[in-house]
Amino acid sequence: MPDAPSPPDSVRAYYAAQSAPLMAATGIVLDSRGRVLVLTTSYKTERELPGGGVEDTETPEEGLARELKEELDLSIPVGRLLAVDSRPPGPLGRSLVVHAHLVGPLTPEEASAISFPDGEVTEAHWLTPDEAYEALPARVAPRLRAGLAALHTGSLAHLIDGVPQPGSPAGLDPQRRAALEHAGAFDTAGHRAARPKALTAASVLFTDSDGAVLLVQPAYGDPDHWHLPGGGIDSDLGEIPRAAAHREVREELGLDVPPGRLLAVNWSHRPGYPARIRFLYDGGTLDARTLARIRLPASELLQWRTVPRSDLRSFVKPALRRQIKACLKARAKATGPLELHAGRPVENPGA
Repeated sequence: MPDAPSPPDSVRAYYAAQSAPLMAATGIVLDSRGRVLVLTTSYKTERELPGGGVEDTETPEEGLARELKEELDLSIPVGRLLAVDSRPPGPLGRSLVVHAHLVGPLTPEEASAISFPDGEVTEAHWLTPDEAYEALPARVAPRLRAGLAALHTGSLAHLIDGVPQPGSPAGLDPQRRAALEHAGAFDTAGHRAARPKALTAASVLFTDSDGAVLLVQPAYGDPDHWHLPGGGIDSDLGEIPRAAAHREVREELGLDVPPGRLLAVNWSHRPGYPARIRFLYDGGTLDARTLARIRLPASELLQWRTVPRSDLRSFVKPALRRQIKACLKARAKATGPLELHAGRPVENPGA
């Protein structure tokens, strides 16, 4: 797109008289399909992300909420901080600090209700991330790219003039990170912040007297996809996988049943997201009396049931189904623990 025209002298003088740095807040507004809201305005030739300057005693969140209401007639909570971009003095004569926050995802009804009450915005475009990177100016596109990376990794991006810094927890290109690491360019704190992260969980495999697998239906996410009892490991509190499995069974089922032996460790990964590591423990066979004592937390789980192995396909995702079947086999043959990648056993080349 063509370069934006230089601001007039009166505009430069106004901003030069303000205290430094200037503060702005940007919204990375997503819809239910993962598309990004990009705006055409009446006062710029370049397309923009929603947002604007933070005024007076506003916080960045308050400033962004105001801009969303004024520009788009959109009243929606401003979500978590995804990126901070510090820019050196430009045409306006002041350095600029931009906070980029997640907004949404908007429901189809919220997206269709967007309007332009103050006339500053003339068009709203819902673009895929790649389309948005192409449509936005060079000073904005890297901010969006880093912000979405932070969203996917559950982290925060630290930018200077749109460039992710060596210690940025998100947004740093993996090849660039590896090159900096091999060159010894990280200090201890930067190295720790930039290293890839993984999410860890612990699950327990219970069966009934007929060999059917105990599954629980979540009250969150997709209720058609059932889970094994279990959940995240509170590693920041010093919790170990076995203790997490025991705690989750107690919280989810109301049963104080210590987990048995470790059947498998599963590793799964999707590009752009943290790896996921699941420890799968043998919970043994639950008799009818023990099953009758199950009590679910209503806010977390909808129901439980035991499912024959032949029916697992109708309840769980393929990757979890592979994990369950591998664990049932390891339990029956008293083998393991197994090393699984997305539920598939990893062959040991030295065996």
